[in-house]
Amino acid sequence: MITQVKPAAITVIQGAQVFDGTGAAPINTDVAICGDQIVHVGCCEHLQIAQVIAAHGLALAPGFIDVHTHDDLAVMRDKPMQSKLSQGVTSVIVGNCGISASPALADDEPLPDPINLLGDNHAFTYATFADYANAIAKAQPAVNVGALVGHTTLRWQAMDDLTQCATPEQMQQMRAQLNLALSQGALGFSTGLAYHNAQAASAAEVHYISQDLADYGAIYTTHLRTEFAGILDAMTEAFDLGKAAQVPVVISHLKCAGVDNWGRAPEIVAHLAHAQQHQQVSCDCYPYTASSSTLDLNQVTDDFDIFITWSTPHPEMAGQNLADIAHTWQLSLTESAKRLQPAGAVYHCMSDDDVSHILSQPTTMVGSDGLPCDPHPHPRLWGTFPRVLGHYVRETQCFELSEAIYKMTGLAASQFNLAQRGKIAAGYFADLVLFNPETVNDSASYENPKQAATGIEQVWVNGQLSYQQAQGALQVRAGQLLTRSFTNPKNDSAAILPRSQASRSTQ
Repeated sequence: MITQVKPAAITVIQGAQVFDGTGAAPINTDVAICGDQIVHVGCCEHLQIAQVIAAHGLALAPGFIDVHTHDDLAVMRDKPMQSKLSQGVTSVIVGNCGISASPALADDEPLPDPINLLGDNHAFTYATFADYANAIAKAQPAVNVGALVGHTTLRWQAMDDLTQCATPEQMQQMRAQLNLALSQGALGFSTGLAYHNAQAASAAEVHYISQDLADYGAIYTTHLRTEFAGILDAMTEAFDLGKAAQVPVVISHLKCAGVDNWGRAPEIVAHLAHAQQHQQVSCDCYPYTASSSTLDLNQVTDDFDIFITWSTPHPEMAGQNLADIAHTWQLSLTESAKRLQPAGAVYHCMSDDDVSHILSQPTTMVGSDGLPCDPHPHPRLWGTFPRVLGHYVRETQCFELSEAIYKMTGLAASQFNLAQRGKIAAGYFADLVLFNPETVNDSASYENPKQAATGIEQVWVNGQLSYQQAQGALQVRAGQLLTRSFTNPKNDSAAILPRSQASRSTQ
């Protein structure tokens, strides 16, 4: 049974070390919430207080925004959303990598890869984005949901053969579907050009579909055409689209994939920084040296371990390394991978030096890229945000805690145009996380990935207490659909700012 909370009384979180989400240094103060909003920051003695939460020795931050998820259907299917709330995540952006749950209707044919990462055929019942938005409202999710529209999903609905470039008529249909979704509240457009069912899409196809994004104040995010040797050209392709469409660009899970690519992070970051001199560009990153997706023949190699997480024809092989499966079957890695498909895999394809370098850049946001349908998911599904706070802030001192929180809150809200989110200030929504900066850490591992973090004490979503470490996710469902604030990027000359400048600009 869902707990109904009547928002009326004032709750004060007292004496916490408050990180306001702008990157500014923390201050020890009180924060008052009433209903779904923060009503006061500072001394609260003048308020009629109904409840006081003693938070001395703890840190209070805006609820974390996971900018890169595949929770499109999970937010309705997994009511508690413990994997997110236990990390302090209060908002998720879905529809990444070109795959989204809407606008899409499925028949009995096998789902195209990688749309099959989201769910089964029967789950794709949202002919329009409005249908999906209505389903979110009806489901009463535990976290806030902002949604992108996926390019591969549009191709699936418009085309019979996804291995071809779209015809002018098909491109026109996709553009119309995207525009309708944007008018109904979608945040923007995503592509996954590295995947088999989008590789045939030319730059011209993507440009045509994207032409009207700026009219809706929308954003463009992209899983690049390649993250291996040709990554700089792939980044340039994304930048060119952003300039042509006059919209912000987010490079999804920026990385140096493949052993031959290790050590290139400074070069890649420099390429990003050069583009930022002329347009609004940022990226997201997850704090792990392994990626996770469907089993892709183009990524099969003996350079690093490939762990199989699921296989439709051979479910008994899940939970093993591809090399061990190949040895058992007495086949090559490639032949074994073909035999396993469709399947999922974790690729241990990155170096920690590269991950640290990209993650530490001022305009890098944090995104988990977790796969909730995976029976043995990558630990990033449960561990991303506490891993940043524990490993990369406290243990390796890759950057300061205030900067880490900015990446997870204020920067994310700014880039995705989310009004009154990502900051602790009067009038902002009361998405909050109370945590212990000395003990916060990820518990999820590759061997045991479904483990709640330590040190996340309490989490509020829109003013309602939704998680307590001692009890886990509560039965309160306070999430809502997030739509854009309607600032048109065409009229906004401000380039993306590094944390120190952005902090000053938001005071």
